[in-house]
Amino acid sequence: MAPQIADPERLLALAYADAERRGALALLWQLDERLAGIVVTTSQPAIGQMRLTWWHQALDGLGTAPAPAEPLLMALAACPQVVPARLLPLIDGWEALLDAPPLDEAALSLHAEARGAALFAAAADLLGPTGLPDDEIAAAGRLWALIDAARRLTDPASAGRALALARAELGRLPRRWPRPLAPLGLLAVLARADARAPQPARQGAPRRIARALWFRIARR
Repeated sequence: MAPQIADPERLLALAYADAERRGALALLWQLDERLAGIVVTTSQPAIGQMRLTWWHQALDGLGTAPAPAEPLLMALAACPQVVPARLLPLIDGWEALLDAPPLDEAALSLHAEARGAALFAAAADLLGPTGLPDDEIAAAGRLWALIDAARRLTDPASAGRALALARAELGRLPRRWPRPLAPLGLLAVLARADARAPQPARQGAPRRIARALWFRIARR
């Protein structure tokens, strides 16, 4: 069954993962998209917080109690490569975006660290040891999350602040991505290009697809 991932670039990056790691990586990204959906569709922050709290409690209970009758949670519980506790920070990261706009630097920085850095760290762990410094992986995750936030946020001041914070991460990125981490490397390369531009480009734009294909060719 094809993974249910809405983000076309993460879906493309998934193909860069080793086949035996692909399913676990897809679960991480599906969880992130599910949490994003809560924030995007919530008009009342209190309701959004309640829904995110439910996910926090459900994730925290995996491994010590039967998984709730929710397909994604059941899949996460059944996947030996996924450590649910490593994913709990994602909920804090998404909760930071429930604040009323304009979002301040503290909220955006929390989102970048708790969502982006934590997601990239969890993904790197399951993709395999590479020797790449943890702080460089974290910087790439923060960059990617901030660019994604700048693209999603409808408040111009919040989006501009996210883009400025993303640019501050450019000097901390890995110079080269080991082959096992190619899925993360692709996302970081695309986010880096967005950070260097006046505004993030539209996902799926021809130039982005060409950049993604070149990244794959260059890794062979």
